[in-house]
Amino acid sequence: MKQTDRRSFLKIAGASLGVGVLYSAYPAARAAGEAEGFFASMGKANGEKVAPFSFVQLSDAHVGFNGPPDPLGTKAFESAVDLINGLPQRPDLILFTGDLTHDTEDKDVHVQRMKQFQEISKRINVPVIKCVPGEHDAGLDSGALYREFFGESYYSFDHRGVHFVALDNVSRAKPEVGTEQLSWLKRDLARFPKTAPIVVFTHRPLFDLRPDWEWFTSDGDDVMNVLSGYDNLTVLYGHIHRDDEHQTGSVHHYAARSLIFAFPDPTVAGPRKPIPFDKEHPFKNLGIRSVSFNGTAQPGSTPLSINDIELTAREFRGINGAQQLLRNPNL
Repeated sequence: MKQTDRRSFLKIAGASLGVGVLYSAYPAARAAGEAEGFFASMGKANGEKVAPFSFVQLSDAHVGFNGPPDPLGTKAFESAVDLINGLPQRPDLILFTGDLTHDTEDKDVHVQRMKQFQEISKRINVPVIKCVPGEHDAGLDSGALYREFFGESYYSFDHRGVHFVALDNVSRAKPEVGTEQLSWLKRDLARFPKTAPIVVFTHRPLFDLRPDWEWFTSDGDDVMNVLSGYDNLTVLYGHIHRDDEHQTGSVHHYAARSLIFAFPDPTVAGPRKPIPFDKEHPFKNLGIRSVSFNGTAQPGSTPLSINDIELTAREFRGINGAQQLLRNPNL
C-alpha cells in the first residue's frame, strides 16, 4: 500500500459496501492560519461547521447491461443499496462516478434505463446523491439525455467545509474535459486558498493509466496543472472497473470498483477484456474495500489501514449481510 501524504485531508475510513467505497473526510488543516479563516468563512456561508463526515462512492452500474461476462444485471447495484441502508451510521452523501446506465442507440430504451437507475438509487437512505456521467450515459448524444434526468454534467458544491467538484470528461464523445469546462474549473477554484480541502469526482482517470485501453483523459495534464496548485485535493473516478490508487504530486487518485463486472490489472500485458464470469463465484473480483484511519499522522506511521473484502454469494443472498471475513489484510 502506498503511503498517503500526511497533509491530505481525505482520510479514507470505515467499512466499504457492496462494490463501492465508503470514505470518511477529516478536514485536517483546521487549527490555525489561512485554513482556519477559510473554514470559518465557509461555515458562515452555508451554516455548517467543519466536521468529520462520511460518504460513499459507487461507480459503473451499467443499468441495462445483462449478459456475458455478467448475467446478474442490477443485482450487485441493488445489493450495494441494501448494504448502505444497513449501515449503523448513515453517510452524508453518495457520489456516483459515471456509467450509471449502459448505452444504446435506441433513445426510448435508454430513457427506460435512466428511469431504472433512478428507481434503484432512490431506495438509498442517504439525503444527497450526486452523479457525473460516464461515456455510456453521455457519449452518443453529448450528454443531452443525461442532463434531462440528472442536471448539469459538471458543477461544484460545498459540504461541511469541503469543496466538491464534478468534472465531465465524457460528453464530448472522446476522453476530454474541453476548454470551456477547464476555464470554468479555474474560475471555480480561484476562490479558494491552496490549503482548501477539495474532492474532484469524475468518470475517467485524469492521468494516463492505460491510454491504449482508453483509461486516460486527453487534456488531463491541463486539468492536473490546475488541481496541483492545491495541497489537500483528492480525485475519485470510475471507468476502470477495479480499485486503484495513484499519486500525482500532492494529488491522490482513487478508483472504485464496478457494480457489474471487473477488468484486468492495467499492469498486465494484453487486451482489455472483462474478467470472465464465474458462476461458482459470481462476485469474484467484485470485492469491497474496508479502510480505516488510525487518528494520527505522525512521522514514520501509516495513517491508513486497508483491508480488501470479497463479496461472496452468501452475502449476496443476504445470509450474512455486512458480516464478512477480512481477506488479505494490507496493513
